[in-house]
Amino acid sequence: MSQTTTHDIGLEGLDTLGGVDALCLFVAEDDRPLPSSAGFVDWRLCGTLSRVLKNGFFTGAKDDWLLLPSDGKLLVPRVFVVGLGSRHKLDAGALNEALAGAARVLSKAKVDAVALEVPAGGQVEDAARAEAFQKGFLPAFKGGRVAVLADKGLVKSLPARKG
Repeated sequence: MSQTTTHDIGLEGLDTLGGVDALCLFVAEDDRPLPSSAGFVDWRLCGTLSRVLKNGFFTGAKDDWLLLPSDGKLLVPRVFVVGLGSRHKLDAGALNEALAGAARVLSKAKVDAVALEVPAGGQVEDAARAEAFQKGFLPAFKGGRVAVLADKGLVKSLPARKG
């Protein structure tokens, strides 16, 4: 079972991710401008993610994947970006599937400690986000540590954790 901690969403939260070897972001094809953690990471990477999206190399379509180096601009060396499809159409089943798929890919990439933000949007309530994280992501992730970049609604829905 992975150790799980929670961290605030924002630049300060990103600066608390020491010891994490990968950051996993979820970007939807209708996310323009980039929301939440993806926007903060793009800021730190001087617009790299926005340029990749603008060039069409990665679009945020379902099952679209991108791996970026942080080049020392974040404490985390690698940034995995997962396409969600349409955020407006996101439901609990699609979220669970996206989280489980991300966990499998991160495990194959030998990620031991990951930070991620559980996506919101569409018809997904905070309780469903917490359930998708606990039942979709955690069982499929083989690493030892998970740092969740979480808003207040998600923190309230997760079981009590240190962090």
